[in-house]
Amino acid sequence: MLERPRSGEQAVLVNLTIGPSDGEAAAEELRQLADAAGAVCVGTLGGSRAVPDARLFIGSGKAEELKGLVAAEGADLVIFNHVLSPAQQRNLERELGRRVVDRTGLILDIFAQRARSFEGKLQVELAQLEHLATRLVRGWTHLERQKGGIGLRGPGETQLETDRRLLDKRIAVLKRRLARIGAQRDQGRRARRKAELPAVALVGYTNAGKSTLFNRLTGAGVYQADQLFATLDPTLRRLPLPSGQVVTVADTVGFVSDLPHELVAAFRATLEETRSAELLLHVIDAAAATRDRQIEDVTAVLAEIGAEAVPQLQVMNKIDLLEDAMPRVEYDAQGRPARVWLSAGDGVGLDLLMAAIAERCRGADTRRRVRLAPRDGRLRAWLYSHGQVLVDVELPAGGWEIEVRIPALALERLRHRDPAAASVLDAAPDMADQSVVDWPTMLAG
Repeated sequence: MLERPRSGEQAVLVNLTIGPSDGEAAAEELRQLADAAGAVCVGTLGGSRAVPDARLFIGSGKAEELKGLVAAEGADLVIFNHVLSPAQQRNLERELGRRVVDRTGLILDIFAQRARSFEGKLQVELAQLEHLATRLVRGWTHLERQKGGIGLRGPGETQLETDRRLLDKRIAVLKRRLARIGAQRDQGRRARRKAELPAVALVGYTNAGKSTLFNRLTGAGVYQADQLFATLDPTLRRLPLPSGQVVTVADTVGFVSDLPHELVAAFRATLEETRSAELLLHVIDAAAATRDRQIEDVTAVLAEIGAEAVPQLQVMNKIDLLEDAMPRVEYDAQGRPARVWLSAGDGVGLDLLMAAIAERCRGADTRRRVRLAPRDGRLRAWLYSHGQVLVDVELPAGGWEIEVRIPALALERLRHRDPAAASVLDAAPDMADQSVVDWPTMLAG
């Protein structure tokens, strides 16, 4: 793990409005991120630009204004609420004579502080090193040399190549370790699927109240605080529903706008809990002024990790901060619960949420008898990984006749991801009210 200062730092925060955006909300989120990282805000700089400046991002005039503000406030750190290119970051540090951190570096720093599990620390270190690799190469450009040629060889090339090689080796080691942990998680998911426990995952914008809701539902005692990225490491618990059914609930890392791609890639194994869930509880801060944008940001990250097709139940949290808001359930066109209004902090409306989860998970199984052609091997593999195959008979002419029990929510998700494959199952006879057919004996007779 990369070393970071152990105490707070005097920082000036920079937030420019680039194009149409809510500058005030973005500046407040930057302040919260800086606070979560342990920085002490001593000054802010705002403004607007049509497009970023290629050399300094903020332009030479704003750079001079920022330089004066940094000197006047005695700041030793400048935090940008934007993603800076390596060249822009280097040029700003030369211009200001101070360390410059962009939005990606700031979020990585917060994650480095909050990771507690072994897997979480490995994931954060991998993200940091992959981010550093681009900065390192750009930062050593004054030492780069063409290979060969008199007067062009020297220690600069050796140092740069050595650093690249060390980074590549460490990144490869981390990826191998995370792959092993990911395999263990896959094994756990398969065991839960065989036990016929539907998986429910909590997702949402950071600080929307996911951990508070998770604790209310399961009594897990997960750390919760009114700050961004209060918890990182996923937690799994069983949740008995009013219907008598039991589901597993996973609390996952919160999302944020412009979430660094390095983090999304590094946390992909952890976020697999989201992709493999039968139902997502999308926790939303109903009182947030930027509620709609936060929903869009979460939807974008879900699409990036391949979880956009997983059925969702929106949870409008923090209604205690709204005037005259009452706990209630809203239904979609098919009559299914689509949105629940509640307050996880007060516990108001939790009974409605439990009933909604039970209704969405009701009839969790559907039993089908399906005949597959030889070309349907991929669908057969999907049935084995997502359902409980009761009978599998190889047909003399090729292909298979299969009787399978499938979680209804898994079938619904397949309809979104692969309509052609789902149509094969939808056209198959429903065997819910019949006993399992002894096909080998039937065929032999």
